[in-house]
Amino acid sequence: MAAVLAENNLSKQELEEQQETLLIQQDYRKLLNTIKDKMDDVDQKNVRLAFEMAVDAHKEQRRKSGEPYILHPIEVARICVEEIGLGPTAVICALLHDVVEDTSVTLKDIQEKFGDRGVAIAKIVDGLTKLDSSQIQESKQAENFRKVLKTLVDDVRVVLIKMADRLHNMRTLKHMPKHKQLRIASETSFIYAPLAHRLGLHTIKTEFEDLCMKITEPDQYKFIAKKLNETKQARHDYIDRFIEPLKEPLDELNIKYRIVGRPKSIYSINNKIKKKKVAFEQIYDLFAIRILIDVPPRQERFSCWWVYSIVSDVYQPIPERLKDFIARPKSNGYESLHTTVSGPDGRFVEVQIRTERMNEIAERGFAAHWKYKGDTPQPDVYDVWLDSVRDVLENPESDAMEFIYDFKNNLFQDEVYVFTPTGEMKTIPKGATALDFAFWIHSDLGYHCTAVKVNDKIMPMGTELHNGDQVTIISKSTQKPSKDWLDMVSTSKAKSRIRSAMKEEQKEIGEFGKEALERKLRNAKVNFEEAVELLLKHFNYKSRIDLFYDIATDVRTIPSIFKEFVAEEGELKLREAPVKAVQAPKEQKELPQKQSSKLGLFINGEPAERFEYQLATCCNPVQGDDVFAYLTTNAGLKIHRTTCPNAENLMANYGHRVMKADWMTTSNSTFVADLKITGIDTGKGVIERLTNQISSKLKLNIRSMNIKGYQGYFEADLSLLVANRDQLYLAVNALQNLENVSTVIRVK
Repeated sequence: MAAVLAENNLSKQELEEQQETLLIQQDYRKLLNTIKDKMDDVDQKNVRLAFEMAVDAHKEQRRKSGEPYILHPIEVARICVEEIGLGPTAVICALLHDVVEDTSVTLKDIQEKFGDRGVAIAKIVDGLTKLDSSQIQESKQAENFRKVLKTLVDDVRVVLIKMADRLHNMRTLKHMPKHKQLRIASETSFIYAPLAHRLGLHTIKTEFEDLCMKITEPDQYKFIAKKLNETKQARHDYIDRFIEPLKEPLDELNIKYRIVGRPKSIYSINNKIKKKKVAFEQIYDLFAIRILIDVPPRQERFSCWWVYSIVSDVYQPIPERLKDFIARPKSNGYESLHTTVSGPDGRFVEVQIRTERMNEIAERGFAAHWKYKGDTPQPDVYDVWLDSVRDVLENPESDAMEFIYDFKNNLFQDEVYVFTPTGEMKTIPKGATALDFAFWIHSDLGYHCTAVKVNDKIMPMGTELHNGDQVTIISKSTQKPSKDWLDMVSTSKAKSRIRSAMKEEQKEIGEFGKEALERKLRNAKVNFEEAVELLLKHFNYKSRIDLFYDIATDVRTIPSIFKEFVAEEGELKLREAPVKAVQAPKEQKELPQKQSSKLGLFINGEPAERFEYQLATCCNPVQGDDVFAYLTTNAGLKIHRTTCPNAENLMANYGHRVMKADWMTTSNSTFVADLKITGIDTGKGVIERLTNQISSKLKLNIRSMNIKGYQGYFEADLSLLVANRDQLYLAVNALQNLENVSTVIRVK
């Protein structure tokens, strides 16, 4: 009987293996069918070789979902082709993107396996391979971001494949533990979504934002998704009504066109609700109308304005809402004509007018850009941007976090147009100052800038520039950047250049400190290298330059160092602290109970009373909120809401300090919750109605209240003591239902 069971088990295992093999082959064929580019014999051979190599390397691995791991690289390769528009080489690299990191395959193996193209393939795979954590000091995430982003100027395919990898991980994130979902979503929101925006990958950027919101704000995501589903038919009917009167005049143009209604993303709708402080029902622009025309490149601008004239004949346009991104494309290559009109029932409707070429670039960005390069007279916006990225990359001494913030500043910025004294127009990021402009023109001009003229008037170097400003830079060869300059600039290029110049000067001055320390250690017969490493660690210096500079400028003197250290047997050792006389114990005061015993928290699965911690005042979490614990450098653990304004930065860049936190099911504690209330000021009784609803009806304690009225409008800041999130939501709903109350928003 046992033998029969064993045979049946084996047969079941074999059947499962056959089914998995069939699934892998089906996904691989699906991938091949998406490749539209013509592949030569070498491409076909290499794609098959990469597939077989990846299957063999990952054969023992499985994803958290339980499926064979190889399905992940196959899907990443498909996204590269079908959703981004890359070719065979990207497919090969996507199939192999995890083999060096997760298996015994080496870069040398890849290089040898693919012959003449092996070097290029290995280089891209290397860019996609995470750093060994043993190499990383402060932030693993930041160091890995830096490694990937540094490949951007050499081969943008590394970043595009990384986008596809992250997109598939986000789509399948439900199989991960909640705290890991939050960390990965924060990384995505912090760097990948802005980078997708900057590379013009609108569809991917939008999906990133929605998927992140689904994890960080699940209740709000479900609420908006439900509302959108409930109003879907009404939106479709309205779009049909809007389009109908446009068809006949557009048909008379005798050009190919199509009209589509584009729904706004859940993330963008949520942003509008927050910014405008209104309810979902008060957001009317839940969609945009897009008119796409198919004309030759030379006829694009004329044809788009022709269509605009038809739209503005049928519907009343809002003049101040007209935006021409065709004459001046966005920095990510986006071209389109935008207008807002008053449609049926007096609703404002955004209309986007663009060509099919413009639409493909708007959706696929950088990848589609190469397809049409040279078809229009516009300057190559990506070349201009990549030049600015190189400036950030050229500062090798910046730490990983500094690098990431400088790079991120390059991603989301709008632009302004300013002029040189000769009338040449320059595009610079919005918010840039006159000193930024000097560095934008040339680094040397920035280094030696002594004064600036804006529109022929002497102005401070930190003056923010606006469209149409004419800027003159006055320079002197003896001028040098100072630390104050960092407060006068906003662009990553200028900041990087100023820091680099200051580091160089610091290095020169630090040579004197280095020589003095060397002499002292040589006389004490102590190894210089080992001693310096000990001093760096003990005094918490980031670099040798900082230590030597402080010694040279007497911030830290050599005698003060040797008050803490002593040279013994050729080594530098910490002096032993003097033993203090033992005193009789003082009468012990009763210590206050730790906050955790009242709040009922678990941190990494353990009762929180074992840890020193506080609730973060930046977001005031209450019981029931999704929270996480963050280990600070000197204040123990801080408990933050996952929607805290600081959460994205903390989880994206300091994930190694983030710990899982969960509430117990019950707690007798109270929490502070802040609300902002707006509404119609009826002149009397507003305070009474608010306090009556909270104190008398809901029996909640008001911690503080500040209210002011102006021209028929009031705004109140209310601080409540609540037991949990459910009680807070009851309070919000009760206040929202009061007559003349417009909005009730929890303050983060």
